[in-house]
Amino acid sequence: MNFTQDALVALLRPLAVVGNYDGIIRGVSALNVAREGDITFFSNKKYAAFVENSQASIVLVPENFDGSPGDARAYFKLTNPSWAFAKICAAIEREQARSAPIGIHASAIVDETVKIASQAYIGPFAVVEGDSVIGAGARVGAHCFIGRGCHIGKNTCINPRVTLYANCQLGENVIIHSGAVIGSDGFGYEAMDGIHHKLPHIGCVIIENNVEIGANTTIDRARFAETRIGDGTKIDNLVQIAHNVRVGRDCLIVSQAGIAGSSTLGNRVILAGQAGVAGHVNIDDGVQVAAQCGVSGNVPSANTLRGTPAMSLGEANRFYVLRKRIPELFRRVEALEKKSQQPQ
Repeated sequence: MNFTQDALVALLRPLAVVGNYDGIIRGVSALNVAREGDITFFSNKKYAAFVENSQASIVLVPENFDGSPGDARAYFKLTNPSWAFAKICAAIEREQARSAPIGIHASAIVDETVKIASQAYIGPFAVVEGDSVIGAGARVGAHCFIGRGCHIGKNTCINPRVTLYANCQLGENVIIHSGAVIGSDGFGYEAMDGIHHKLPHIGCVIIENNVEIGANTTIDRARFAETRIGDGTKIDNLVQIAHNVRVGRDCLIVSQAGIAGSSTLGNRVILAGQAGVAGHVNIDDGVQVAAQCGVSGNVPSANTLRGTPAMSLGEANRFYVLRKRIPELFRRVEALEKKSQQPQ
């Protein structure tokens, strides 16, 4: 997709334009590798040195950026250059989507009872079992498996090699990346006479609208009732969400985090990388859990946690400062012991 400077001004509505580029923008790129005809953005201060030397024809910069472009170049001053750049990429995505194929690939296996709305697409070697529903504009990539009774909402995108077990319910505008498994059995066993007996999991998984699920993430079906992911939540790659978990709206769950069975996250909760939540725990709205933090008890709203076991941010920071003094304290104790053992 090609852009003129005027078209980009209309799309982004910058606060100011410094310089001028009267050519065509044909590509998007990073500051340090951009070439003439590319557009890029600057928002992280550590890359400031790249702006002046960038070969990009248009650079999106913060409104307080102090600099001037070279000849036949332009700076767009914006409140949020990164978000403005995302708008350009979204426009490119929309253009690409218009040329995407629709219909059912000849190699796909689709049960005759499946209901497929207009403009949907089912890719090569995908399998869609009976009584499933594929919404308008939805896309099922190559080698996907869609189990019996699944519902895939409007404009949802299921990338190649995703597995949906039976009765999974996906809302509109959901994105699921390759390798994700939705609806597998939870890790539930009952010990009887020294033997671990598997507990049946007959519930379902419900993914609400505008959710994104990363590659190789797993979300287990409920033992009964439902595992639910709330509207607008974004889940990174390699995340594990266990049976009967409920995740609220607009949460962020970062790579390698894990949530054990029957726990609940409120709205706008953030779990950073490798954070762990024990089973049957309630985390209220707005809580932020730092990387590698272990949460084993209920957390009231608007808290920030750090450490294992999890502590409030202030308490954890004091603990880490004091921990550095432990070797010194040991030396002082040893000195006092030696002194107390000397003859008086």
